[in-house]
Amino acid sequence: MPRGRIVLLNGASSAGKTSVAEALAACLPTPWLVMPVDLFHRIRSRPRQGMLSEDEWQVAIRKTRSAYHHALAGAALAGCDAIGDHVLSEPWRLAELLDLTTELDVLLVHVSCDVDQLEQRERQRGDRQVGTARAQASVVFTHDECDLKIDTTNETPRECAAQIAQLIASPPVETAFERLRRRSR
Repeated sequence: MPRGRIVLLNGASSAGKTSVAEALAACLPTPWLVMPVDLFHRIRSRPRQGMLSEDEWQVAIRKTRSAYHHALAGAALAGCDAIGDHVLSEPWRLAELLDLTTELDVLLVHVSCDVDQLEQRERQRGDRQVGTARAQASVVFTHDECDLKIDTTNETPRECAAQIAQLIASPPVETAFERLRRRSR
């Protein structure tokens, strides 16, 4: 069975990754799974307050993110094309994804947005701690590699999706994930 491809959208919270992922899936001619990391946080139970220490809660969150990485790679290994939506704000997240996807085609797309607009979106959503996006914006691209940069400040999700669709149709000879793997050896 042929393996699927992964398009990984990386950017700060509220940058518009999920909206772009949904617009991309809608414009592609073949089926793609849309797999935002937020889905894994939504489906994880939340024990009553005080049942877990802060350290235990952080371990649970890390395990959830690792499960997401494995699921994203697993979808592609099963032959599904998948659009991932993640925040690569800690080095281990990227390192684990690099390890899990060694035999897969992965395109890395950086999704950015003006920080003031990130904070405005964060306040409008109401489900994020204000200031999270600003903090993430300074660290999500520290690996310096991507196959495409999009900016949702003034571009619609549909316009961004069209750029990614072109990338999928004509992928680079060497992808950002391949360069990052080579660099990490």
